[in-house]
Amino acid sequence: MTRLTRVPSSSLRLTGADRLDFAQGQMTGDIKRAPVPGMTPALFLNVRGQIEFFARVYRRQDDLYLHLDAGQADLLEARLRRYIIFDQVTVENLSDTLTTVHLWGEQAESALPGWDAAGPDVQEVRLDGLTLLAARVRRSGPGLDVHVLSREQDVLLSALQLEEASWDALQRARVQAGIPDAVADRFTGNLPQEVGLDFAVSYQKGCYVGQEIMARLEARGNARYHLAVLEGENLPSHTEVFVGERKVGSTGLSNGDRVLASLRKELEEGAAVQLGEVTARVRLGALV
Repeated sequence: MTRLTRVPSSSLRLTGADRLDFAQGQMTGDIKRAPVPGMTPALFLNVRGQIEFFARVYRRQDDLYLHLDAGQADLLEARLRRYIIFDQVTVENLSDTLTTVHLWGEQAESALPGWDAAGPDVQEVRLDGLTLLAARVRRSGPGLDVHVLSREQDVLLSALQLEEASWDALQRARVQAGIPDAVADRFTGNLPQEVGLDFAVSYQKGCYVGQEIMARLEARGNARYHLAVLEGENLPSHTEVFVGERKVGSTGLSNGDRVLASLRKELEEGAAVQLGEVTARVRLGALV
């Protein structure tokens, strides 16, 4: 069964002749290698290599579209403007203009009329007079993010006729699938390698903020933490993890019996840890 969830989000648009070079020098993803239209996940790091923002950056013919979690666009916009000196780049906040819904389930792609299942990961789709930007995005498993003008959202929902599931339901499914989320799990401030978000880091591209730290970690592989799953009962969200009196990590969002954690690498499969008064077990092989 395919379900639809409205995604709390915000967004920015970059235009201008220097938009590609400017964005490339700010983010960990290699947007220059993306097709048109195309998308790459990316992080915006501080000089210590720690995560400040996660975005999905879409490359289109005339602009770059940065899709972020709710409340993030204003903060990233302020950061980007600090770095614009002589660059021909304009930053526009589209958070009130665009809306995103996520279609999820094994048949998600067939639920969007006009989507070519054999086609690229990012497509422009026309449906009932609407022009949509859609992309394969794994929020809990196979799924599509569909971006639409906010004023046309009701037309889209009416055309799709799908069962609507809450954002909380999608988050519970995400945690069950072992997929990290920088904002929902409160993993910002960590190194990408410590929280399973290094898939958004390109080690082949040129300089960007925090790149020196990423290159050093790639060469030495010495991050002390990694992403793991903890299982138990009534597990709390966003709490510290202990073995005895020693802190060994911190958790993200819990779905009750499962929670993602940034955990010390030396902890083995099945190890018992404490989350306050609750005991959990480490599951290293449970990630997808």
